Amino acid sequence: MAKEGLEAVSQPVSIKLGYLILVVLTLATAIVGSLGSINAATFYTLLRQPSWAPPPGIFGPVWTILYTMMAIVACRLWQRLRDFKHPILRAYYLQLFLNGAWSWIFFNWHLGSLGLATIALLVAVLIQLMIAAFRIDPVSSALLGPYMLWVSFAGCLNLSLWLANPQLLA
Repeated sequence: MAKEGLEAVSQPVSIKLGYLILVVLTLATAIVGSLGSINAATFYTLLRQPSWAPPPGIFGPVWTILYTMMAIVACRLWQRLRDFKHPILRAYYLQLFLNGAWSWIFFNWHLGSLGLATIALLVAVLIQLMIAAFRIDPVSSALLGPYMLWVSFAGCLNLSLWLANPQLLA
């Protein structure tokens, strides 16, 4: 009887439950990041901007699309890996953490240098994730492309804002 109980506990998570878990995790990261950005529009307008800086209203729609694409990637990877502890999914979790943390670091704590370091680490993790994902699902790797471009752009913007606003961004 005890053996039967262990078998029931060790049964693999269904694909649909895995999808749900990863979508909720991705959504939770978006919420945590948005909570760190509640005053972002006000703070952003206080900063001396480069001529190529986008208006504050563009960030919400772009991030909505990117988080949707990230959730799709997570589900596609889960469908192929079926292991929440797989190194590829661990890289996915790490990039989520760095992504959510950046909003707090930059917009809440006004730490431009740490924000830039966070983005640099995020880019490194994304490169690894894209390469690893390509090996098992090239579509997932391609879906991460726009995210990589946006994060790289955000890194350039972070650097520019940090250098132009030393009194507001430590």
